Amino acid sequence: MNISYKWLKDLIDIELSANETADALTRVGLTVEGVHPVGDDFVLDIDLTSNRPDCLSHLGVARELSVISGKPLTELKTTDDAELNPEVPYPAILAWDVVKIDAPELCNRFTARIIKGVKIGPSPEWLVQRLEAIGERSINNVADITNYVMHELGQPMHAFDLDKLVENRIVVRHAHDGETITTLDEVERKLDTAMLAICDAEKPVAVAGIMGGSDSSITDETTDVLIEVAYFDRDNIRSTSRKLNLSTEASYRFERGVDINNLKKASDRAVKLICELAGGKTEDLIDVYPVKHAPVEVVSEDVSAATLRLTGVDVPKNETDRILKALGIYGASKSNTFIAPSWRHDISIEEDLVEEVIRHTGYEKIADELPPAFSAGEYQPGENRKKKLRNDLAAAGFNEAISYSFIDIDNDGKFELAPSLASGEPVTLRDSIIDGSVRMRQTLLPGLLAAAKTNFNQQRKDIRLFEIGKAFTKNETEDELPIERELLAILISGREINADRAMPGRDLDFYDIKGSFESALAAVGADTAVFESADIEHLRSGQAASVKLAGQIVGSIGTINQEIESYYKFKQPIYVAEIDLQAVLSAPSSPVVYTPLPKFPAVVRDVSFLVKRSLTFSSIVAAIKSQNAELCRSVNFVDIYEGKGIADDERSLTIRIEYRSDNQTLTETEVGNLHETIIEKVESLLGASQRY
Repeated sequence: MNISYKWLKDLIDIELSANETADALTRVGLTVEGVHPVGDDFVLDIDLTSNRPDCLSHLGVARELSVISGKPLTELKTTDDAELNPEVPYPAILAWDVVKIDAPELCNRFTARIIKGVKIGPSPEWLVQRLEAIGERSINNVADITNYVMHELGQPMHAFDLDKLVENRIVVRHAHDGETITTLDEVERKLDTAMLAICDAEKPVAVAGIMGGSDSSITDETTDVLIEVAYFDRDNIRSTSRKLNLSTEASYRFERGVDINNLKKASDRAVKLICELAGGKTEDLIDVYPVKHAPVEVVSEDVSAATLRLTGVDVPKNETDRILKALGIYGASKSNTFIAPSWRHDISIEEDLVEEVIRHTGYEKIADELPPAFSAGEYQPGENRKKKLRNDLAAAGFNEAISYSFIDIDNDGKFELAPSLASGEPVTLRDSIIDGSVRMRQTLLPGLLAAAKTNFNQQRKDIRLFEIGKAFTKNETEDELPIERELLAILISGREINADRAMPGRDLDFYDIKGSFESALAAVGADTAVFESADIEHLRSGQAASVKLAGQIVGSIGTINQEIESYYKFKQPIYVAEIDLQAVLSAPSSPVVYTPLPKFPAVVRDVSFLVKRSLTFSSIVAAIKSQNAELCRSVNFVDIYEGKGIADDERSLTIRIEYRSDNQTLTETEVGNLHETIIEKVESLLGASQRY
């Protein structure tokens, strides 16, 4: 953005030199990248961020200098009554006879003013020099004035030859599909219905907010001019500019946002200069304003206190009030409420007010200081248990993964979510950081599966990964923040790796991940988790289980289904587990109880049952424990056999039962009698039969 130093001095009486002005502006966040002499003037090359369109003008920069210097802005000369056409009684014309807005959602306000009897010619030397200094070429006096006012006040405008407008009318509407217009650069452009067009009674005469048409342009023969000053929807201008591959000074400003309350002032200023330099008389302003601007209210109990809290800089309240008032931010009639000016689209929360105060107070005054914290240096609740969980998984050969919280829409509906997240819709990002990743994750599994794919592509086939992280879902109330839950997910695949052996061992299976999962849960005191067979969206049927804690489902475990395997092009089984870690850590943990080593030996008996495929190991354990046999200390899974000699709907399930007494060494008779009783009970309760 090029700013003329002499032009600035017309707007504010500053005593700073050009270089001192550049330093002062840079200090408050308007970085001046260079000061270049141009004739008897200096041009400041200012690098502006996209959130400061108010400074895309000399007035905006002068406003910043007013806050810096404490000096007021110079009042600009605008239209006075003497310039109004005395031959036309007030009101001169009905607004809707000249201007009609058919798309008020895209054109919130449109002003027009007719100037009759102008004489088109070259601009005076001072105007040419001003424009050329900032990189604008001179065209004619009327066109130059519209450009001059745009750079002065930040409001783009356009001048039409009134006699070239059919019926001397302006209609603001959506373009018709396939409609064409030849713009001022002599290029024919094809429009569509998403674009906004400025039309006369028959055809488009300008692409709204971007460029006018050549058919209605100002020429040496023009005598009557219609000056348009309007406010257009930012998103629509940006979209149209991209589609047409046409960027202009006007579109650059409209895309970032102009001041809807500045339209009349800009129109008055342009008309004043046209009447002075090109002659003519003007009629009353036509102002069609279908969508009124709603001022943005910002609530702050005390901006001075907020500045101290957020930056550590103590700015007195009177200085805070001075800075905000000079920037056009006034207190409302409501207590503790501030009104953001219409030219500042970036002010909406208290932190924005603090930013304005601190940048004019001086960023350099922000000292290096640790924020106050009552729990500094201490673990937060649950941190110690999470540390134990990480240590347990690391000891089992797992590596911790850290994935992005953003995933793409291809993951929608593929995974069954933790119950605490299942009720909400996914959170969609308006501007994604990663191309295509527009969803906040509702599960950690996409990140782990992507990590597995990367490992496989690098010929690392044997992997064990876990991740602890936040997942998100949309809150039922739109104005509230999304729901966040901390989850734990683990993934294994490949074969067992033994120390000091080049060749891997057996293939990992469901029981490996189940064992690792149980061990990790036991490390945080959740050793009462129950696994029950279930149908899970992202897991294979018959190889999936839900995880229950205190009777509530908190997660799932199993083998990734074929659909997801095919999507990621996996060629080996992938076993995953995911649990709501927040729910686990909020539940009471099982106390660690000291138990002395047994004094007497245990007796172990293995037994195989012929059971239906639907019968689970947990059912057998429950049947054995229901007998409350004091000497029966544990029941463990040994093996499953399916195949030759076994019916298709049956399988052989082998378990190991441990017997022990705290008072004596058990005899064969005592163990045998109890063992037979337990076997008979299992057979009668479950319909199983012992297999010899």
